[in-house]
Amino acid sequence: MYREIKNITVFCGSNSGNDQLLQDTARTFGEYIGQHKIKLIYGGAKLGIMGIVADAALKFGAEVVGVIPGFLKTKEVAHDAITEMIQVGTMHERKSLMYEMCDAVIALPGGFGTLDEFFEVLTWAQLGLHTKPVCLLNINGFFDPILNMADSLLEKGFIKKEHHSLIIVDSDFIRLFEKMKTYQAPNLTKWLGLEKV
Repeated sequence: MYREIKNITVFCGSNSGNDQLLQDTARTFGEYIGQHKIKLIYGGAKLGIMGIVADAALKFGAEVVGVIPGFLKTKEVAHDAITEMIQVGTMHERKSLMYEMCDAVIALPGGFGTLDEFFEVLTWAQLGLHTKPVCLLNINGFFDPILNMADSLLEKGFIKKEHHSLIIVDSDFIRLFEKMKTYQAPNLTKWLGLEKV
C-alpha cells in the first residue's frame, strides 16, 4: 500500500522554544512541504514554531490553511498572510476539523496544546476510528520522554503492541514522509464512530 500525502496536519507550538535546531528544522520542514506542493493545515498562528513552518511553506509555494478558535485569535495572533483561515468555536472543533482535512498528522515540538492534539488523534487511532498516519518528528530527541512513556505503558500492560505501533517516529522529516506513505495501520477493533466522540 502506498499513500499519497497531499494534505498534512501539523501540530506544533505557538512558542519558538530555546533550541535553535528545533527552529531551523521546522523551517526546512516547511520549505519541504512547499517544494512538494503539500497543503499545510495547522493552528493558524503567526508566532512560534507554527509561524516558522507556515512562513516557510508559504514562501516555497504551499497552500496553507489555519484553523483557530475565536477566543485564541488574539492570544495566538492569527497569521493574516496564509491562504485560508478557518475560525471555529472550540478546541475540540479545531482538532476535529484539522484531522478531517488531512491525509496524515505530524507533531513538531510544542507545549501542552501540541501534546493534547497529538494524543487525542492517537487515541482516535487506538479506538479504530481512523487509519491515518500519526507521526512525531523527533528533532534532537525532543519527544524521547514521550516515547519512553509509551514503552513503559506497553511494558506495564496499559497498551497493546499494536497500539504502541501506531506512533510513527523519525528524527528526519524526509524519512518520516516515506514512513507515512508506506504506513499500514494495524487491524484494530472499531469501537465507535468518530461522530460519537
